[in-house]
Amino acid sequence: MAKVFKKTSGNGTIALYLGKRDFVDNVDSVEIVEGVIKVDPSGLDNRKVYVYLACAFRYGSDDLDVIGLSFRRDIWIQRVQVYPPTENNTSKSPMIESLLKKVGEQGQPFSFQMPANLPCSVALQPGPNDSGKACGVDFEVKGYIANEPDNADEVISKKDTCRLMIRKIQFAPASNKAGAKADLAKQFMMSDKPVNLEASLEKEVYYHGDPIKVNVKINNETNKVVKKIKVSVEQLTSVVLYSSDTYAKEVCAQEFGETVNANSTLEKTFEIIPLLANNKEKRGLAVDGRLKDEDTNLASTTLSQGDKEMQGIIISYKVKVTLTVSSGGLLGGLTGSDVVLELPMTLMSPKPAGH
Repeated sequence: MAKVFKKTSGNGTIALYLGKRDFVDNVDSVEIVEGVIKVDPSGLDNRKVYVYLACAFRYGSDDLDVIGLSFRRDIWIQRVQVYPPTENNTSKSPMIESLLKKVGEQGQPFSFQMPANLPCSVALQPGPNDSGKACGVDFEVKGYIANEPDNADEVISKKDTCRLMIRKIQFAPASNKAGAKADLAKQFMMSDKPVNLEASLEKEVYYHGDPIKVNVKINNETNKVVKKIKVSVEQLTSVVLYSSDTYAKEVCAQEFGETVNANSTLEKTFEIIPLLANNKEKRGLAVDGRLKDEDTNLASTTLSQGDKEMQGIIISYKVKVTLTVSSGGLLGGLTGSDVVLELPMTLMSPKPAGH
């Protein structure tokens, strides 16, 4: 174990130890969150020591926001008593063995198994003038000294607690399938034949920073001109709490000067790269959760089994191809219109070696 993450309570009575802070969600199951709490019984005053793991949705900054609300809602929480120990668990994982060796006799192990339908760690990017913590989904392991595990009337002093933030992350699947393909024929006023648009992606999954090649075929059977072609990527963020709201934000768009005259065709591959670096000012854009002020990227697509209702923040992406069609004749631009085709895509990080 290369590194140990440690947090001690203000009074020094308890200390939390974790061997890692990133836990991988493999869609059907999530890595077990395990660690050790060091307990000095002399500082307990007959109270007990508990640990919880919570997945929470947070919005509003720490210094209350405009309407005076800082809001945190637990999506999932589990609590265990670690001291006095409640059960004698004889099987210990290598991670726990190694932490116990480091901590010594006062170490008490704990573990949590998260369900597979929790969201991943994700933050919504604050605007340039926003202060406080970003809104988003985060995961927290917290040790605390109390008489009961969860009594609303019991006041737990801050000095009796220690906490570490962790991340739940997903990586791109090892196998990549063929990308999406779609076609569309659109009729226009004053023209008896349509503009046919076909678009496809080479693959289903793209890594952050990869160029995305979009193959486009246009057969313009009308008497109008396709004036320009725009290729864009939209991030769709579904916030599922009391109700479900979905926000679309364009993360990358490029206009290409190719034109397609009446009764002619075009077949071409266009390349675009969605990058967080070009979207730093966009308020509310979803980015992958981070533990400190490290670099991050656009939020990764959320992979799910599809049969379980997920809460929190769920991310997906689509590529859009938009043709701007102008009309000739007396009516000028009045009968012009757009032809829009959408393709779903997945944007993620590759699985690092050793996972």
